[in-house]
Amino acid sequence: MPAFSLEPEQQAWCAELRTLAAQRLRPVAEKGEPGRVDRALLAELGRLGLLERLFTSGALDLCLMRESLAHGCTEAETALALQGLGAHPVHAHGTPAQRARWLPAVADGSAVAAFALSERAAGSDAAALTLRADPDPSAGGGAGRGWRLTGEKCWISNAPEADFYTVFARTAPGAGSRGITAFLVPADRPGLTGSALDMLSPHPIGALAFDGVPVTADDVLGEADRGFRVAMGTLNLFRPSVGAFAVGMAQAALEATLAHTARRDAFGGKLSDLQTVAHQVAEMALRTEAARLMVYAAATAYDDGAPGVPRRAAMAKLLATETAQYVVDTAVQLHGARALRRGHLLEHLYREVRAPRIYEGASEVQRGIIAKELYAETPPPAGEAP
Repeated sequence: MPAFSLEPEQQAWCAELRTLAAQRLRPVAEKGEPGRVDRALLAELGRLGLLERLFTSGALDLCLMRESLAHGCTEAETALALQGLGAHPVHAHGTPAQRARWLPAVADGSAVAAFALSERAAGSDAAALTLRADPDPSAGGGAGRGWRLTGEKCWISNAPEADFYTVFARTAPGAGSRGITAFLVPADRPGLTGSALDMLSPHPIGALAFDGVPVTADDVLGEADRGFRVAMGTLNLFRPSVGAFAVGMAQAALEATLAHTARRDAFGGKLSDLQTVAHQVAEMALRTEAARLMVYAAATAYDDGAPGVPRRAAMAKLLATETAQYVVDTAVQLHGARALRRGHLLEHLYREVRAPRIYEGASEVQRGIIAKELYAETPPPAGEAP
């Protein structure tokens, strides 16, 4: 399927999701407490079958789902996305026992997942993480191997309220990205504590402290010392869908601006009659559509197993999140003071749109990935050694 074309069934599904977001999910989200896990919202997402689709959909379907939900209820979109981010490593790399224990509960909204990669000194540079997994000869486990986790994680979405964490720790000191292991760590594991951070966010973001937390081979996701692949594989899937989240917000801001400028009286006519205003709206639409197409292209490349997925994923997240920031900011400017009133759609979007330019790799990191991949794909000039 060409990346720029959606099938009628996909278009109908997106329309259904936008309706569900506005009519079923937004009323639930409005009753939630900012900065806390909204378990009622997760339960509703589970009843609608949307959480289960995290484990049966490809990258493009994930993007369509996140874009459509973001258009009508950003809180529902974020709740769904965080379940997917935290649980995807279990789905993709977990043992049958791990999958049976956690995935059904994630799908029905009764278990909250979290992805614990970032640290205070290792946010953008994920390979530099310092959470230690020290060998524990006394531990058991399926392969008779165990570790003790010691250190901290920070900026972790859904912490400290998650029921389990996908945790990335260093099992081979000095080995860079080759010495990291992914572990599935239940929240009630001895030695694991968490604290909330006061952030500009509708969901909890916190820090985790690991004081000799015991883990065994039964808790490993994938292979020992190969956890960086688990992390990057998860991010390559979810980065385009972060872009889809951004596109959904940009589209909502664009539609609000079209309606406002078409009816707002100004200078003897409608605001939309002013060429400067009309050109700004055209630019908003242009950038939103360009970002949407790049997101769909990156997701389709992932689903098709095409080359260059990390570069495409980085491009999609970068363009879409930067575009959404521009579109929402312009929408606020064209609405004037009313857009800054608490409870206005654009006031809400203005708060929501900033964080995606940072999490899952800041914009600067995405540029670095793009450049690295481009140079790696460029053969040396003829006659020169590689």
